[in-house]
Formats: sequence, C-alpha cells, structure tokens
Amino acid sequence: MNPTVSEQENSDLELTIAGTADYISMVEAGAAEISEEDMLAAMTFGQEAIAAFCEKQAAFLAKVNPTPMDYTIHAADPSVAERVDAHLDEMSAALKDADKAARMQKVEELKSSIIENDFTEEERAAWGSDIKAALKALEKRAMRAMILETGERVDGRTPEEMTGIDTPLHIVPGYLPRVHGSGLFQRGQTQVMSVCTLGMLNEWQRLDTIWPEEGKRYMHQYNFPPYCTGETGRMGAPKRREVGHGALAERALVPVLPDTDTFPYAIRVVSEVLESNGSSSMASTCGSCLALMDAGVPISAPVSGVAMGLIKEGDDVVILSDIQGIEDFLGDMDFKVCGTPNGITALQMDNKAKGLSVEILARALKQAHEGRAFILAAMLETIDGPRAEMKETAPRIETIKIPVDKIRDVIGSGGKVVRGIQEETGASIDIQEDGTIHVGAVSGTAMQAAKDMILGIVKEPEVGEVFEGEVVGIKDFGAFVKLTPGKDGLLHISRVANCRVVKVEDVLNLGDIIKV
Repeated sequence: MNPTVSEQENSDLELTIAGTADYISMVEAGAAEISEEDMLAAMTFGQEAIAAFCEKQAAFLAKVNPTPMDYTIHAADPSVAERVDAHLDEMSAALKDADKAARMQKVEELKSSIIENDFTEEERAAWGSDIKAALKALEKRAMRAMILETGERVDGRTPEEMTGIDTPLHIVPGYLPRVHGSGLFQRGQTQVMSVCTLGMLNEWQRLDTIWPEEGKRYMHQYNFPPYCTGETGRMGAPKRREVGHGALAERALVPVLPDTDTFPYAIRVVSEVLESNGSSSMASTCGSCLALMDAGVPISAPVSGVAMGLIKEGDDVVILSDIQGIEDFLGDMDFKVCGTPNGITALQMDNKAKGLSVEILARALKQAHEGRAFILAAMLETIDGPRAEMKETAPRIETIKIPVDKIRDVIGSGGKVVRGIQEETGASIDIQEDGTIHVGAVSGTAMQAAKDMILGIVKEPEVGEVFEGEVVGIKDFGAFVKLTPGKDGLLHISRVANCRVVKVEDVLNLGDIIKV
C-alpha cells in the first residue's frame, strides 16, 4: 500500500483506488499483463486499506463531534412525477432504436409532447426545471427497467452481447497511405482514426514534474472534436476528459512496447474520434494498436479494450458488455478494461452504485475478458501482427557505437561538425553520452553517407591500410592527404613517385585524389 518510487519500479501493477468503508467508487490501474485474479485480489486489498482509513476518520470525527447543519431541499410538486410517469410505456418504445440520432429524436419528441399536452402554460412556467428533471428520471427508469425486466438493451442486444454481432466491426489497418502507420477502428456508432508517427529518440517528450522520470518516448493524444457527437463548437486545447482518455490508452499500450535497444524510436500516436456513441477511449486503444502494428513497431502482444456497464436496483444486478453512451450516462458503472491475451494492461472504473461487491467486480472482469477476446480476434483477422517492414515514408534509424573520447570530434566546435553532416546528407543524428549514436533517415543513401562520415571521423588509420584521399596541402618535403574527416597524413616527397621528384607540384596538385 502506498508504495515508494523504487517499489513501483519493481512492481507489475500500479493501482489507484478510492471509495468508502463499504464500497469502491473509483479505480485506475496500469499493469504488465496481470491476470484478472491478481487484479481482483489487489482491488480487495485496496478496499480493506480504505476501510481502515475510514475508521481513523470516524475516530477523528467523534472527537470533533460536529453539529449537523439543516438544509432545505427543494421538493417538486408530486403531481409532476405522477403525470410524467404515466408515459413509461411510451418512453420505453421511444428508446428501442439502435441508431443513436433516431433514438434521441424520438425521446425529445416524446418529452416535448408531454410538456405540451400534460401541463398548462402556467404550470410550465412555474415547474419548468422540475418537469425536465422528471422527464430525465423517466428516461433513466425506462432504460433500466427494460434491461432488468426483459434483458434487452435499447439497441436490441442482450447484456453480454458485443457491438459488432448484428452490426459488424469495421477495422482497417493502414487506412492512410502516406503516414508511418494508421488504423481505423469502428465499433457500432463509435469510429476512431489513430495515426502513428516515428521519430528520433531525442524527439521524446520532456517532463518537468515531481516524479523522477525526465521524459517519455511514447506519447498518445486523444482528440474528441464537437462534430463526433453531431455538434458544433470551438476546438482548442484538450480538456480534462481528453487528457484522461489519452492517458488511459497510452497506459494500455506502454507495457507491450519494445525497449529502445530493440527499437530506437520516439513514438507518437494521435487518435481522432470521428463519431462517438460510447467507449471512444477503448476504440482509440484498439485503433492505436492497429496503427503501431501497421507502422512495424514490434510490440510484444496486441492490445484491445472494452467498456463494461452496470444496472443495479437492490439485489437485481445486470452487467453490460460494450456500453453505449446512454448506458454510461443512465447506468451505474463505467468499467474500462484493456489488455492482451496474456493479461490486463490498464483499467479504469467510475462507479455510481453503492454496494459494488467483489463478486460483481469478478463477474465484470470475466465478462470484460470475453469482450476483449472478441474484439482482438476481429482485429487480428485484418493484421496478424506488426508488419515486418516499415513504410517507405518512415525514417530508418540505425545505431552505431563510438569511443567516448571521440564524441567531441563528431560534434565539433559548437556543433559545427555534426550540423555539417546533417546538412550534407539530410540525416538526423542523436548522440548519447555513452558514445551511442542514432542515425535516422528516410533514404538509405542518406543513412549510409552519414554513417560513413561519422565512422570516418572516429577511425584510427592502421599500418598497411590503403586510403584513397584528397591532396589538401603541398609542402617542399611532401604532400598532406586527407585520410578521414579531420585527419590528414603526410606523403613524403620520396614516396610521391617511383623516381626522383625535385618539386612535389611537378606530380601532384591540390584537390587530386590519390591512393596512399
């Protein structure tokens, strides 16, 4: 509980949990492919710790002995709920439509009809907010009763049924031809386009926080523009929801990424939500996995995600697989689970139902495992793993190692040498303190030229080695020939030709290329 930074580094699970002495209300976790059983055990352990904290708070509260304050709570006229509730069957009928836009239109038309026909103008003026609240409560009750009593959801699915059985999943890796990697993932009426970009390691994101980490090489951004829900509005900096959803998808994929020795790239994935009807963060996780595999990133295992819901009335409990927006807003739980076939990599839960037991959580995790497997199988039908070759548009990065005492020679005064290599070849060069140099270029020719120039700088000529070099200086006693960048050798006048030479200029000129 409350591990130190070093303890976290040696752990395969980071779990944050909040709640009361009796139930869990919020969970967020990142994990290295752990089992559902381990996750459940960790959540139970966390709940026990919270209960102990609550006991301490209660003991403190008993010492303070506060006097409760009285608040006057507004109570609506009972006739408002009576009139609205009479339309329960009509609301249930309006909700039965798999198309989100059509369903919303039917519901709004019914609400407008009830307001117009069941209330006078004076009542509408006096009870306006109460009528709207009663209508929202009616919609919630109708949706929940439909599931609890008939086992049918608004789109006709059963609680365990995944979107995609009646409406097939639409999955297209490599949708965009010019980018380094992309994936289009559509599940029902939620559609996300994820785009992967590869870059040099020195293009990582630098972090300035209280944590020891200085930066991260994998970055995930999630964008939720107004048009994805059929609305208009300004598009500016990401809001809290977008930051959180992006962080969840990022956390889900980090455990399967290769290390920098295997794959020396900085990786950025942007998920654009094109349409949303629930669980767009899980769609962005799936789309991002597709984009990484399409880019040729050698991930250790593919990742999928699913959002689970809950309808709880007393002892009646129904767990929903792959929830829609309406089941999130009017339901009792939004439980997002991501992972590979080997285990869970990320988890996030918000709970509105009191008394969420360990048994209910166990059922939800089991159902989520089945949902993740269903989605992953559909993904792997379109791309069975990371591509063996990266796209032609992606940079190639190769690593070379030089002696540490040669680093300054490659960099040059004020960076003059390394800048010159980059300008001449078009390659990007990242030099580490231990002598590791990452060379990146889209063109193989540029890559080889940059590598040759670096290796030429650090090369030590050996006795008996043959060079073809340029004459860069002529003196009375011989000529200086460029052997490697920054290193010249003296060709003595006695070695210029197979005969006696009076003047070096009789045989050699500046700029001549000769073999020495």
